[in-house]
Amino acid sequence: MKNRIVRAVAGTFVLISLLLAIYININWLWFTAFVGANLLQSSITKWCLMDTILERVFKINN
Repeated sequence: MKNRIVRAVAGTFVLISLLLAIYININWLWFTAFVGANLLQSSITKWCLMDTILERVFKINN
């Protein structure tokens, strides 16, 4: 369940930042890059900040 939530949040962040880059300011693509870098980092280290946040806020253990 937690992995699905993390993927949904990451996908939502990417799509929102792309829309913001198109309609507001191109610099929103830096946020897209940050999300992508975090996903890459989590695949290498097996640690994700969003996992930690979900565990602490919602007490989700999976």
